Amino acid sequence: MGKELFDAYRAARDVFNEVDEALGQDLSRLIFEGPFEELTLTENAQPALMATSLATVKALQFTGDFRLADHCVFVAGHSLGEYSALAAANGLSVSGAATLLRTRGRAMQEAAPPGAGAMIVLLGLGLDEARVVADEAANGGICTVANDNSPEQLVISGDRAAVEWAAAIAGPRGAKCIPLPVSAPFHCALMAPAAEVMKAALAGADIEEPDTPLVSNVSAHATRDVDEIRGLLVEQVTAMVRWRESVQFMRDQGVEGVVEVGAGKVLSGLARRIDSRLETTSIGTPREVEAFLEVL
Repeated sequence: MGKELFDAYRAARDVFNEVDEALGQDLSRLIFEGPFEELTLTENAQPALMATSLATVKALQFTGDFRLADHCVFVAGHSLGEYSALAAANGLSVSGAATLLRTRGRAMQEAAPPGAGAMIVLLGLGLDEARVVADEAANGGICTVANDNSPEQLVISGDRAAVEWAAAIAGPRGAKCIPLPVSAPFHCALMAPAAEVMKAALAGADIEEPDTPLVSNVSAHATRDVDEIRGLLVEQVTAMVRWRESVQFMRDQGVEGVVEVGAGKVLSGLARRIDSRLETTSIGTPREVEAFLEVL
């Protein structure tokens, strides 16, 4: 992940090197070479994904004199990607985003004992139906919709027993249930200790007004207000990721195309499922960087 960008662009190398220095760790080696089990630890995966996204943005900027604020009316990111989006819009430095995501990853990992929680993807149910399933399965515990990703893709998170019961309930109601191989139950009340850690970390973080409005996971609306952004990033740790509504908000504001930067093409696929009229572009390799700049 990201190795082609590192080899092709000085600006991308600078991002990976800055992240390594900020964390006091050779995270770049882990990103490029693995082992996979170590890379996917939450405290490593979060800054690693951010580094790859920001390396792509910087490659665009310094190769094609691309200024994000000249071409994009909003930035948005899914869960940890919100930090990448904020950094892309100059609301956070690369090192600041890396440090916050390392803190976030560790805090989320430590918030619940190993094995205590779980997450599952529900395919084929709407949001209201998924909420009914989660409420029924909770039975006094914690079970909630954690991600509203698209009209027919939702994620449930909470106590392991409750989430497993939610899968048992949802199946006969027409849902396909897929367990997520995660190390903690994200975006639910079990993450409350992590939210407290992030409240303190974000209070002391150097955050600037972003050049481009940030569409928040929590509100599904855009803001450039720094104090509001700090509060939303704290709330985001335990709140549902309102991705479907976020994309719909941007579409309602006249957005006709979205550009996904970094590793993978998941968000582009979700955007098309949310609104098939959206044009989507994914950029994560030098070839894709060059092709995008040619189109511009």
